[in-house]
Amino acid sequence: MSKDKFLGEFEQFLLLAILKLGDSAYGSSIRQLLAETIERDVTIGALYTTLERLESKGLVESKMGEATPERGGRAKKYFKVTAHGQMALKRSKDALANMWQDLALLESI
Repeated sequence: MSKDKFLGEFEQFLLLAILKLGDSAYGSSIRQLLAETIERDVTIGALYTTLERLESKGLVESKMGEATPERGGRAKKYFKVTAHGQMALKRSKDALANMWQDLALLESI
């Protein structure tokens, strides 16, 4: 069994959002996708703190885009999930699937 720790729920959501957004994955777009998809309002501080942690673990990479006039000349920071990040996601998905196997919740929940 691997000694790697499993991803937390929010880490998984961020990695999945980045994968879904592809080349358009930057702070605001990630935040908007999470709000629309899982109805979770994430503060920009919590978002970037987690993204920095994922980057320090080698699960995401970032690069600065070009400065844009609509952002007052500031550049966007774009994120990409690394191969290591994709493996971590798959490991978490497989572990959850194994735990859910042969398990049923009450219909009234």
